[in-house]
Amino acid sequence: MPSTPPTVRPYAAASPRRRKRRLLAVLFEMAVAFGYLGVIGPQSPGYFELLPAEMKVALCAAAAVLLPVRRRFPVTVLLVLAVFAGALPVAGMLTALVAYDAIRRVDDPRHRTAVLLSATAIPMIVAVTGSIATGYDSWFFGFARGAVVGSIAILIPGLVGSSRGQQERLVVALRERAAAAEEARRLIDSASRVEERSRIAAEMHDLVGHRLSLISLHSGGLEMALADKAPELKEEAAQVRAATRDAMNELRAVLGVLGPLGRDTGTEALTDATGTRADIAALAEESRAAGIPVAVRWQGADLDGLEPRVRRAVHRVVRESLTNVHRYAAGASVELAVEHTADRVRVTVRNGAPPEHPEVTTGLGTGRGLTGLRERVGLLGGELRTGPTGAGGFLVEAVVPAHPASSTASGGRPDASPASLAAEERRDPGALPGILRHLPGLATGFLGLAGVGATLVFGLAFVQQARPGEEPLPQQEIHVGMTRDEVRQSTALDSGLARAAATGREPPRPSGTECTFPYTGDDAVAGRMEITRYCFRNDVLAEIKTFRVPAAP
Repeated sequence: MPSTPPTVRPYAAASPRRRKRRLLAVLFEMAVAFGYLGVIGPQSPGYFELLPAEMKVALCAAAAVLLPVRRRFPVTVLLVLAVFAGALPVAGMLTALVAYDAIRRVDDPRHRTAVLLSATAIPMIVAVTGSIATGYDSWFFGFARGAVVGSIAILIPGLVGSSRGQQERLVVALRERAAAAEEARRLIDSASRVEERSRIAAEMHDLVGHRLSLISLHSGGLEMALADKAPELKEEAAQVRAATRDAMNELRAVLGVLGPLGRDTGTEALTDATGTRADIAALAEESRAAGIPVAVRWQGADLDGLEPRVRRAVHRVVRESLTNVHRYAAGASVELAVEHTADRVRVTVRNGAPPEHPEVTTGLGTGRGLTGLRERVGLLGGELRTGPTGAGGFLVEAVVPAHPASSTASGGRPDASPASLAAEERRDPGALPGILRHLPGLATGFLGLAGVGATLVFGLAFVQQARPGEEPLPQQEIHVGMTRDEVRQSTALDSGLARAAATGREPPRPSGTECTFPYTGDDAVAGRMEITRYCFRNDVLAEIKTFRVPAAP
């Protein structure tokens, strides 16, 4: 499993439907970017408004086209858009999106830091250079605009993308470790099952081999007896003995496939008494001799009439449970109960809390013994339940059919393969279908982008307001011969209110002129209001006339 977030596959490796969806996504992104830059671009502050119209269109088009290219070349697109953002500050919205995505994909911390700092500094350098070259304003305000764009549109989204990328890589690493731990657990369980089946094979060898040995022995005696009394039947007896010997060899060869045929000794030896009441009592007595108080409760008939595999399963459950008590709960009291009914055998081994906690060196166990018990009980069609009790002890409860079917395997259900189990574990019944799974991420991204845009607009507006503008000319400095634009820079022109007040009361106008009446807002004096008239001939100021008219109530 890769340790980096997955990248987009090449178009050649994708299905036609996926390629079509990607093409539609690219066209949609470009359309949104064109629309955004076409509406907001002309209002961008800075020296961008002094550039030729062709260059403005080229910058906006290049920024819109670069947006979808970020999937293939994220770092390169980020650096190029940082240059555009220095000249076109409103392109910072697109740069913020690319900065988040590009920094998130960079794995090396040093490379990530270098890219982020370089992309942050580029708008400052471009803004200062452009302001000085065009004479729009001083280098200080160009640097301020570049700093706003670099910090808000690149640095902050880049830091968020870096944090998100580290989180994704951490999640991938944790998933790898979880998968490795799960695989190790499956290997341990598989080894436990193989070991238990090998032990079962040894038991089958002991049981069946013992019976075959008896048949071979009796066949040999029969062959010797028939040699005197019925020589014509001696050959048949010899064939029975040879067939028994061959069956014994074939049994040993077949069971040897499952593993080495080990032998148990002592109370663990497989005999006709294995799993009976006397056998369970002997196991309990061994534990008492080792300092474990064991209370045995038997309900129902003895198990000597059941099949050897059932008795052996009962023996193994009791022996493994008492062994675990010796190993992990030394000194704890044990309640051992065997309940035999017509159709099942229930074995319950419950121990209390140990007087002292086990040493750290004992560990918590591998669970292989319980896995082997579960395999043995499951092969008989039974069920094994294990787990801690509320009093600090441990419970092992096995229910085995008294007369199991010969073809029962794994509790009456087919074994599931590890691949199917893994697929079932990966299936999340609560997952949202289709595109709904991406809605929370899209909503979060939209809100984050809106926050970046609002902060960017506020910062650029603050810098623009702080920028010194051209001081308007004082009214007394307006003189005849100035152009209409020069007069407009010092005073408002053509107020409808002032024009209405001057109608019929103004002095005669110079011939061939067009006059405007700016409204000064001064209060009336002695019931009369002062109005200044500016008359232009061919957009050049030809006369300035000030007069008074009666003020309307």
